[in-house]
Amino acid sequence: MSKKQLFTLEFPVRCSPAILFEFLATPAGLQEWFADKVDEWEGVYSFSWNGGTPDKASILDQEQDKFIRFHWLHTEKNEYFEFRIEKTEISNQTILLIKDFAEKNEIKDQSQLWEYQVKELFHRLGA
Repeated sequence: MSKKQLFTLEFPVRCSPAILFEFLATPAGLQEWFADKVDEWEGVYSFSWNGGTPDKASILDQEQDKFIRFHWLHTEKNEYFEFRIEKTEISNQTILLIKDFAEKNEIKDQSQLWEYQVKELFHRLGA
């Protein structure tokens, strides 16, 4: 099995970090755009799509209105996906950074999937 690589996607967002963070770090917010159903129990999030078996992820680290890092329980220990919120210095624009792992030949497909998901997020945000 080949080693997965970390890749990063960047999206400008017309939204305050506090509002954006709610959509990235709470079950209700994530359920709006990321998965059909999201539950959380003791720091473990369950994500379900199309009524299928839930995928579970634990929170590795987070800082309010800054970032949240999840680890899929079925993946290698060093792999994660992260939502990070940054502000540009000059224009003070909010930027959403998404970090994830994928096989080298799957990064393009995985990036397209994230872009689709982020479009849904922006639609929900009205951004």
